[in-house]
Amino acid sequence: MLNLWYKNAVIYCVDVDAFLDTDGDGVGDFQGLADRLDHIEALGADCIWLLPFYPTPDRDNGYDITDYYGVDPRLGTLGNFVEFSNAARDRGLRVIVDLVVNHTSIDHPWFQASREGHPKYRDWYVWSKEKPEDADKGVIFPGVQESTWTFDRKRGEYYFHRFYKHQADLNIANPAVREEIQRIMGYWLQLGVSGFRIDAVPFIIEDLKKPGDGLTPYDYLTEMRQFLSWRRAEAIMLAEANVPMDQANDYFGDGDRLNLIFNFPLNQKLFLALARGDGRAVGDFLKGLPDIPLVGQWATFLRNHDEIDLGRLADDERQEVFAAFGPEKSMQLYDRGIRRRLAAMLGGDERRIAMAMSLMLSLPGTPVIWYGDEIGMGDNLDLPERQAVRTPMQWTPGKNGGFSSARPQDCVRLPIADGPFSYAHVHAMGQHVDPASLFATTQRLIRARRSCPEIGWGQPQVVSGTPASVVALLYEWRGGRVLTLHNLADSPVEIDCSHVVGDDAVRPMLQAGIDIDRASNHSRIRLAAYGYEWLRLEPAD
Repeated sequence: MLNLWYKNAVIYCVDVDAFLDTDGDGVGDFQGLADRLDHIEALGADCIWLLPFYPTPDRDNGYDITDYYGVDPRLGTLGNFVEFSNAARDRGLRVIVDLVVNHTSIDHPWFQASREGHPKYRDWYVWSKEKPEDADKGVIFPGVQESTWTFDRKRGEYYFHRFYKHQADLNIANPAVREEIQRIMGYWLQLGVSGFRIDAVPFIIEDLKKPGDGLTPYDYLTEMRQFLSWRRAEAIMLAEANVPMDQANDYFGDGDRLNLIFNFPLNQKLFLALARGDGRAVGDFLKGLPDIPLVGQWATFLRNHDEIDLGRLADDERQEVFAAFGPEKSMQLYDRGIRRRLAAMLGGDERRIAMAMSLMLSLPGTPVIWYGDEIGMGDNLDLPERQAVRTPMQWTPGKNGGFSSARPQDCVRLPIADGPFSYAHVHAMGQHVDPASLFATTQRLIRARRSCPEIGWGQPQVVSGTPASVVALLYEWRGGRVLTLHNLADSPVEIDCSHVVGDDAVRPMLQAGIDIDRASNHSRIRLAAYGYEWLRLEPAD
């Protein structure tokens, strides 16, 4: 029987270099991560996603890799990775790692050999003798990135880079490159990981659209999945694929391609709904969710290590979200996104932050939480581009928030020392012992989510007849029924759920202070401003 553990998992995303520094060099390390596994375990997550930790010049937060088979010396050694992996497994925590194979750093030995014309590596990258006419189209980082082709003096040709010019694209159409990718996957699977978050999946397969060996782009995903399943049956592939819903099943296949796909379009509708205080953008989107294979799964999230990409919203909708959450130009990025943390966007209002977290956890799929959001960390807009949301984890009110004993200016990124989101005010130590803290609230929410396989396995039914500000979702699976209610408005609402509840007994799962009126054959539920509740519906007898 298939082990579909990811269907009801909660994933916690960690940037190792920003979590905890144990040797005083200002950079987090694997020993520090192992020392803080108790925090992740206590939160209730059961899988850790590690951002890139491989050797790198670190021009793009580790996504410019020079060795796929090692650990950046600043973060420790392979031995430290194995110790961390074993410690995580002892706590029942799985580990997935970033697989970044669309591109490498131009400092990678493969690229250096390719530019010198080495016979083995000559065609491992995408080269052109002439600069293509469309070189200025399709840039991912407008305003920062000028082109997708750069001239290399040593080789005398142009190399392709979908991202920054220091990240040359691998030639996935080359069978030798695909074989090397399997070797990389097999290596980390052998070291105990439970799968991969695959970076930039649509760009990995774009070269395969060219005719040649008969391999279609999506067939390559099947090839990767077959290898993964052969090496470790329960391992997963979680895709970064910001694609329209009508393309989703090209990536899921018949359940033989990707296991999970981040639901970027839903994330954009979620922030539009939060900006409006109106849940209809989410409800209408969920009504149009495509059917996906039973073994497939969406990955839902509020924030991650990148900007909030609003590129699939209409222009006027995007401006609404900008006005609500990123009104200043310094808060926006690449003409499409917002580079702020959740708590800062919501003004530090813990009612609203908790409601947003609860709503995300109640959406169909597997929830993914960005480190620090569970305690309401803020952002540092003085840092460039996406670095603003990658500040060090705030553990204590002491120096550097307990992240490092180094001087603040020597830390990998400057800790937040001033303002309402500084480590003096927002830190894990104080929240661990406060039953009313955001951390404690998130614990309860994750406990509720993991007790609701209906959400992980069932399909959402958007409940009609509710106030516009409310997102009401009903899940049914194997006889279980769960109703989740979220009020996005800053004023109380009353919801008549009689047509959903019927004669069932109503058991609140969060005890969030709601008022349920069962009189006169009605089921009226009153939610406070930014109120929320999860209800288990059970036969009255």
